Amino acid sequence: MWLRRAFFSWLLPAAVVLPAWLLLGWILFGSSGWSLAWVLLVAIPSVLIGQLILTMLVRARGTVRHTRTVSWADVIGFGVWHLLTIGVGFFNAAFWPLLIAAIVCFIALVWSCLWQLFQEARPTAVLRRYATVGGVTTPPATEADVIVITEHGEPRAR
Repeated sequence: MWLRRAFFSWLLPAAVVLPAWLLLGWILFGSSGWSLAWVLLVAIPSVLIGQLILTMLVRARGTVRHTRTVSWADVIGFGVWHLLTIGVGFFNAAFWPLLIAAIVCFIALVWSCLWQLFQEARPTAVLRRYATVGGVTTPPATEADVIVITEHGEPRAR
């Protein structure tokens, strides 16, 4: 549970930390000037905007807002994507395979977040409460759904 809460807390700071790491990695590992242009014009905006979009998709789910924990699928997806993004920031010989893997992982994470959001937002839970009788949809009457209000005393004059 603590790991899922930690990922929930990490989502917003990651939108700043990961792009900053890409710039810091370029500085520390002495990449070329063209790499700097790529970092400033493509990588930093992509990671920043992508992380913010994914954070909004995750936080849009009711269970995440209520429990302040992400799902295990989110932990795995974000963990892999963030590790790949950190790996890209080393600008070593494995740059291109890591970059391609990070892009594929990001796309899979978007689909996973959308799928989880739509699964939670499905109307099936609401539709189960209603019964179709003779082509007319009505809520089924159960003891839990019936509220009886009784009035005591004399009615007031208006």
